[in-house]
Amino acid sequence: MYNFAADTFDTADIPGGSVYYTELTDSRLTNNSSALMHQRPVVVKPLSSTQFRGIVKQAYDYSCGSAALTTLLNGYMAQTKNEREVMDGLLKYGEYDRIIQRRSFSLLDMKRYVNAIGFNSNGFRGTFQDLVSLDKPAIVPIAYAGFKHFVVYKAFKDGHVFVADPALGNISFTAAHFQEVWDNSIMFIITPDVGQPTNNLLALQDGDMRVIDDALINQFALVDVKYPELGREQQRDAAATMQRVIDSDPNSPTYNKAINTSLRLYYSGR
Repeated sequence: MYNFAADTFDTADIPGGSVYYTELTDSRLTNNSSALMHQRPVVVKPLSSTQFRGIVKQAYDYSCGSAALTTLLNGYMAQTKNEREVMDGLLKYGEYDRIIQRRSFSLLDMKRYVNAIGFNSNGFRGTFQDLVSLDKPAIVPIAYAGFKHFVVYKAFKDGHVFVADPALGNISFTAAHFQEVWDNSIMFIITPDVGQPTNNLLALQDGDMRVIDDALINQFALVDVKYPELGREQQRDAAATMQRVIDSDPNSPTYNKAINTSLRLYYSGR
């Protein structure tokens, strides 16, 4: 039967990621119910394709600077560079000895490289209002979960700052949280010349607006309904994004007391 069908009918290749519905014919209908009720296949994409849309993912633990700069050059300045090429440029035009010593790139290294390849760039220190008033993306340093990190600022909307993170993908912070982690209120901007082509790969899209809070993740992440209550509690603890620490800020009303600290944000792929 298989050979008969395969040799008799032309079959088309099924696109990768296609999902087909189960369809039934209904003899009670006078017309061909299969044709009437037929639903076209739905093509689905993995969450990672949206999570890192327009972002060059950093290849190394220490390469967030080169990945963020590559993301900005490709996503805004219409370049087609890879992280290795940008990393080599930063080593060539930046402070080589200091880069090797600290195993990371600085905004000064970025400025020297960007200017060397013919673009205008500068680092600025400004207010939060200065940042959200920008009409272009910018690289901003953040101090988050005990680490120094570079991300690309994309936009501010509905009380959230949306960034392209070379490690985590397209994520967002509340305005208040971002101002807490924004390191020294610094922004690095590349300014195109008049008439110079630019891209909008870093423009905000509907998929970037899917934000869920830590409490929801703590309650439901990695929970399987077949587990007993103790198992669910253990899973929630393993998935927790909160850490219990002693408040060491002498200006805080909870100084020397135990508090919950958020380690990172989670974002919905639905």
